[in-house]
This record gives sequence, structure tokens and C-alpha cells, in this order.
Amino acid sequence: MLINQFREGFPELATKSKHPAMMQLESIKQWCKKRKWLLAILAILLVAYYFCLPKKLFNTPTSYVLEDANGDLLNAGIASDGQWRFPFNEHVPEKFEKCIIAYEDKRFRYHWGLDPIAIVRALKQNIQGKKVMSGGSTITMQVIRLSRNQPRNIWQKIIEGVLATRLEFAASKKKILALYASNAPFGGNVIGLEAAAWRYYGRKADLLSWGEMAALAVLPNNPAMVHPGRNRQTLLAKRNRLLDKLCSQKTIDSLTCQLSKLEPLPDQPLALPQDAPHLMDLFHKQIRKGEPTRLRSTVIASLQRSASAIVERFHSSYKANGINNAAVLVLDVETGNTLAYVGNIYHPADSELESHVDIIQSRRSPGSTLKPVLYAAMLNDGLILPHTLIPDIPTQIAGYAPQNFDLGFDGAVPASRALARSLNIPAVRMLQQYRYERFYTLLKKLGITTLDKPADHYGLSLILGGAETTLWEMCGMYASMARTLVHIQQYNGKYDLDDIHPPNYRHDAEQPDEHELSNAGVLDAGSLWYAFEAMTEGMRPGEELLWQQFSSSQRIAWKTGTSFGFRDGWAIGVTPQYVVGVWVGNADGEGRPGLIGVSTAAPILFDVFRQLKTGSWFVPPYAQLRKVEVCAQSGYRASELCDDVDTLMVPAAGIRAGVCPFHQLVHLDRTGHYRVTEACESPQFMQHKSWFILPPSQEFYYRNKNTYLPLPPYKPECLPYVGLDKAPMELIYPRPNARIYIPIEIDGQPGQTIFTATHRNTSMKIFWHLDNKFMGATTEFHQMAFHPLPGRHIITLVDENGERIEQSFEILNKEKD
Repeated sequence: MLINQFREGFPELATKSKHPAMMQLESIKQWCKKRKWLLAILAILLVAYYFCLPKKLFNTPTSYVLEDANGDLLNAGIASDGQWRFPFNEHVPEKFEKCIIAYEDKRFRYHWGLDPIAIVRALKQNIQGKKVMSGGSTITMQVIRLSRNQPRNIWQKIIEGVLATRLEFAASKKKILALYASNAPFGGNVIGLEAAAWRYYGRKADLLSWGEMAALAVLPNNPAMVHPGRNRQTLLAKRNRLLDKLCSQKTIDSLTCQLSKLEPLPDQPLALPQDAPHLMDLFHKQIRKGEPTRLRSTVIASLQRSASAIVERFHSSYKANGINNAAVLVLDVETGNTLAYVGNIYHPADSELESHVDIIQSRRSPGSTLKPVLYAAMLNDGLILPHTLIPDIPTQIAGYAPQNFDLGFDGAVPASRALARSLNIPAVRMLQQYRYERFYTLLKKLGITTLDKPADHYGLSLILGGAETTLWEMCGMYASMARTLVHIQQYNGKYDLDDIHPPNYRHDAEQPDEHELSNAGVLDAGSLWYAFEAMTEGMRPGEELLWQQFSSSQRIAWKTGTSFGFRDGWAIGVTPQYVVGVWVGNADGEGRPGLIGVSTAAPILFDVFRQLKTGSWFVPPYAQLRKVEVCAQSGYRASELCDDVDTLMVPAAGIRAGVCPFHQLVHLDRTGHYRVTEACESPQFMQHKSWFILPPSQEFYYRNKNTYLPLPPYKPECLPYVGLDKAPMELIYPRPNARIYIPIEIDGQPGQTIFTATHRNTSMKIFWHLDNKFMGATTEFHQMAFHPLPGRHIITLVDENGERIEQSFEILNKEKD
């Protein structure tokens, strides 16, 4: 305030005190006040210029493109607007870059979107020619024109120039070239360099020669008039001129130029690869809106083609039997990545074959392919040891009567052999012991998501294909099991809970950086090892039968499956490196005689494994095994009566497994031919022996296929002093409370049912009674035919010693039941 008063009193001093810079600033302020509207307009123009470039230049639909793990093309489909337009690719081959710059915009590296020299030259040519002869557009301007798709006139040319300069500020030269290469027209419905390389030359752009690349580089200049299908001489002349230009610029040498000129022009457009059509469809279905339509998969192209060829070869053989479809899936155990995905045969022109159906993702009955999981689960819980005897006799459980594939019985069979031979009855009995509810839960933990009904819906049939699943999930489950066993060594006896995961086919899928380790896995490593060991013992088909005699043969844990009605044939093979799954059948579910997993799917399985590198076998997880003394005959933990004992390393829970129930102490006379008691034989003349004794129903079948010593009879003079022998007789069929349906024969009369019994004393006579009515007697082979009426009945058997068994059963009336 004092300063202002001083200046008012001495104005001449105030004027002299102004600094020149201040005077210049005030003059600028005055100028701005007078021209404020002009500045406002300029500011608006600057803002408009800044925002004039769209965030996304190209919104045109693109083709779905599927690449293998190395970026090679597996499949491509035409875009929704009918154009072959691959998604944007930031990579531009060096040859194309040099060709297109030499041909279209030689000062591309130096200008900012507009080339004044080219514009002046174009104006001069157009004026002299009195028509449009040259546009003077830069590559950047052409990118803008392609993105806007507007009529070509002076006004649009000005707009393109403005936007081109803005694009130069927003993107690198490399990005602008990539935009051009991805969106330039190459004749017909071919858009972009990648699509052009495949359509005209059948290979990726990086592999094109100088002559081929030069031919493509001249196409976008006038694609409507010059392309491989039209005006070929004009195209040839343009290509050669470009080659000469490249030679004069020292980009290529004279020899390369001459040789390139000798290369022929492409003929009609080629079909693009269709090596994985069903994986392509899966990608199409799973893609989210706005995601890129290009996917790099984990598939290996060479393996994919080999697997497809194998499927086609077997299809040619199987179609004579009306078997039209097959699928193969190959997974990498370590990562779960898909290495080959043959979803079906590929015959799009023949609709009756239904080759469009992706079998890998289709729900199918898995047959017996879940049996190894049950075997491992029972080992895991200590319910069995690896070779524990499992009953294999006629079985009926709550109306469910499973049968072995050969309709025969072994009486009792080691669990490992039951798995290797894929016997159904032992598997059902094992599931009954394990409980199907627990098995249902276990399958879900292992990645089977298709069990969408309660456990009671499937019941015991779950182990024989009573539920539907997919080849995708089955292979994923076995890969998870193998991965768990492989990693147990790496993680020092710990389990990685993330090892249980579904397969993956996306190259960009995220892998967990950290591993959640646990002391317990879903299944114990020792149990998994024994399951895979048992799976190697299956009898291979055809040429693979004698595989063990050849050192070059791979050791493979494999399991087949055949669904009810011969509708599905399965084979799944496992090594520490790979899982291969095969399905054979008809997409419409039609069953065919001979459609059996071991004879149709297994040969494909082993052919595919021949395409894979042989690796080492699973390392036994000794830290997870415990040493146990095992009865050599029964496979149970040895009791003090077992006279042949093996020491076996078994899963940790095996130390709690049951003790052998079959070895009993038997008292014999001095000859060893008769059993005796103290009442009829002096102890000093007795022999005491451990005897392997199976229940009569198991013994009946077991002794026909195995070395088996039946119990000696009692010495005649001892009979008055012994009670009835413990369960010497057993009714094999029907089982207690069985419900039986007897069909009507071809003559219209009710059929008959055959009842079967067994007696430990093969010379003993059995007397049969039905509802207290004597029906007859049998010796040695105890079978009798009956014609009971519908309703409940009682069957009674009595032997010569008065031993008696009695069971009830029911005959069903089809009209009422």
C-alpha cells in the first residue's frame, strides 16, 4: 500500500522502475485479451487432435486362429464377415518390412505420417496426367484409411493425414507396420499378411522366400485388380520391379534377385490347416467376449498330426464293423498340458459319421477304467494288501448281479491280478467293502465333475461304468495321480495339493508360483505306485503281446474299459511322462459286437505311445512304504499259521490290514490221510499241520484253476465224536434273499433257473428241497434245475451227515414287478 502511494506521488519514477521483461509480459497479456477467442479455438483443436485417434483402430471381426506350442498354425476359421482375417500380430517378418517400405513408402522411417516429397510428386503426376495417378499416401496414412473404410476423396485424404500424424505420436514405427501387415488387403477375401501367406503359399510368413514375399508386398497396392487369380502378368511385372529395387538398394544380391524372379506365382488359394478342429471348437466355445481370437495352445503339431493319422488308419479298419468314431488325448504329466487333442475323426463332408462331435468332452460310460482308483484307495486305507485274495464267485447284492466278461469265476483271485485281468465281480466286492459313497467322494476330489447325481443313484455299478464321465477328466485324473507319485520324490515325501488339477490346453495358463505341501495326499504315493505296477501286468493285444521280451519296449501302466452294450471302448495308459487316453465307438451311442476296449482302443493306445519318447519308470516311494510279513497264498498279513511267508514293502496303512483268515491248524492221523480228534486218536500219533482252507463257494471254483489241497475227511471211527463240520456246504446260487426273473422261452413256456451248491467233501450226497418238498439228490456236481412260480420260496439242502442250510429267494413276475 505504501509502495502504491509512493508511485502515485512520483509517476515518472514508477515508469522508470518497470523491468523490460515485465513490459513484454504485459504486452503478451494484452495481445491474448484481444485474441482470446482465437486461443480458445486453438485449445479446442489441440484437445480434439489429442483425442481424435480411436483407442482401437480396427473393430472388424477376426478369424479364430489356433497355434501349437511353437506358434505354428494348427487351425484357422473364416471370420464372421466371410474374410480370412487373422488377429493382430505385432511380429512383422523382416523380409516383408523391407519389401513394403521399398515399394510403398521408402521414407517411412523418417516422416511423421506425412511425406511432403511424396505429396508434391503425386500432385505433379496427377496434374500432368489430368487424372489421379498417385495418392502420395504413406504406410501410416494407409493404416488410417484401412481402419476407417471411407470413400477416397480429397476431404478424406486430409482427415487421413491428420490422423496419421496423430498415430505417429501414439505408436512406434514397428507397431504401425504391424497394423498394416495385419489389415492390408491381399486379394479376394484375404486380409493381412499371415492369412495371405497361408492362403497363397501354405506356410507361415516367416518362411517365405524373397520372391514370395515380394509378390505379396505388391498386392495391397491394388488388390481388386491384381492378385494371383487375376492379371498374373501385371503381378509378375510388379514383383520383378520390386525385386530389382531391392537389389539396387543392396537389400538382396543379384543372384538372389535372379533366382527369386524364377519363382512361380501362387495359383488358386490353398485350404488352411485343419489339424485340431475339435480343439478349435472347444476354444471357440470357451472364449469370452472381447478376448483375442488367437490362441497359442500347448499342443505339439507333429504329435497331433501323428495321432490324427493313427486314428484315421484304425477308422478305416473299424468302419467295416459299423464303428465310426474314435478319439485320442495325450497329456504331459508334469504340467497337465495337452500335447495332442484328436477329438474325433475329421470327415466334415459325411454328416452320417458325426465327426463334428468332440468325443473328448462328451459324457460316456467309462466301463472298467475306474478300477485302478479303487485298488489304490483300498491300499491307501489298509483294507487290502497288494495281493490280498478277493472272492470271485457268483454274486448278487441287493438285486445287482455283476458278471465277469468271460462269464467265469476264479473262486478267489489276488487283488493285483483281478485288476490286471479287469475282473468285475472282485471289483464290485471291493467297492462294497470300501463303500460306494466314499468312492464317489474320492472321484470328485480327483477331478471327476460329471457325477451330478447322488451316490445312491449309481450304487455299486459305479465301478463298472454306471456313471458317465469324459475322456478329458479321466486323463486328467490319471495325470494327477502320476504327478503326485513323481513329485513325492521332489518334495521329500510331501504332497503338493495343487498336483490334482484338470488338463490344460492354453499356452498362457498360469502356473502356481508356490506349492502348498502337505503330509497327506488324496491318495498315498505307495498305493499309487502299486496301482500303476498292477496296471502294467495286463495282457497287451496283438503285436504288443510279447513286449517284455524287447528291451526297446516301453513300460506302460494301462487299463481298458468296455461299457454295457458294447457302446464304448476305452484305453488309458500312464507313464511318468505321459498319459494317453483313447475312446472308440459311435458318437450316437450305437453299440457294436466286438466293440471291446482291449481289441479296439488298446491298439491305438500303443501306437500313440510309440510316437512318444521313452523315459524312466516310477521310482518306488520307499519312504511311504512299510515292511510287512505277508502270507504268500492269501496275500493277507501273515498269521502264525502261515507256513509260506514273504516280506513285502506295502503302503503305510498296510500294517493295519487284516490277518490271514484261511490258514487253520488241522489234526491228522499218522498217515496224513484223515482228520482226527483226541477222542479217537492218541495225541502221540497225531500230525499237526497248517492248512489253507477257503470257504466252500470259493473253493469250488478256485481248485479248478489253482493248486489246492482239499481238507481230508475225518477218520470213520472219529465221526461219532466230532460235531458238524464248520460250513462244509454252501449254496453258490442263488445268494440269500435273491430276486430272480425267469424269462419266457421261445415256445411260450416259463424257463428254468439252475441252482448250484458245493460241498467240501466231493463224494458227499446233497438232498434238495424246495418249500419243504423233496426235489432230488446230487453227487459230485451239485446243480439242479427248478421251475418255481412267482413269489417267495425257501430252498433247503441237507447232506448225508445231516448238515443243513436254508435260504429264501423270490421269483419275480414281470407283469407286476
